[in-house]
Amino acid sequence: PYVNRGIGGQTTSQMLVRFRQDVINLQPIAVVILAGTNDIAGNTGKISNEDIEANFASIADLARAHGIKVIFSSVLPVNNYTPESQDFFAQRPMERVLALNRWLKDYCAANDLTYLDYFSAVMDDKGLLKGDLAKDGLHPNKAGFAIMAPLAEKAIAKALQ
Repeated sequence: PYVNRGIGGQTTSQMLVRFRQDVINLQPIAVVILAGTNDIAGNTGKISNEDIEANFASIADLARAHGIKVIFSSVLPVNNYTPESQDFFAQRPMERVLALNRWLKDYCAANDLTYLDYFSAVMDDKGLLKGDLAKDGLHPNKAGFAIMAPLAEKAIAKALQ
């Protein structure tokens, strides 16, 4: 019953630009947004957390104006456990990830939105992404998605209550 409009590597700015055609025009009951890590990495240039937050707020405003329930997912942790993970890890300082997650959680609470906490479920004892959940330290593998999918289902059910 879902439509996946995610595009790998995109930032919240890019998602905001295509939000009307990829979400609003489809008239969904709810939207799950997993974003922020590529902003932090600077995929489309340097951007402050405040500007990322403004993009999230604009996405929420657009969705609410069209009667769409909003679920904001936490930014996932990254790790540096493999050679493939080194660059991804270096581009995503943990303090920025944590700060953005705090803002997302607080914003959801203050605006009656659903916060989907993937971070806690996939984090290891060092606060990094569990090594067996992503070979490259960033993109979840089948085991990672097996943890995430039921959490998304639960968040969608909560948002629709």
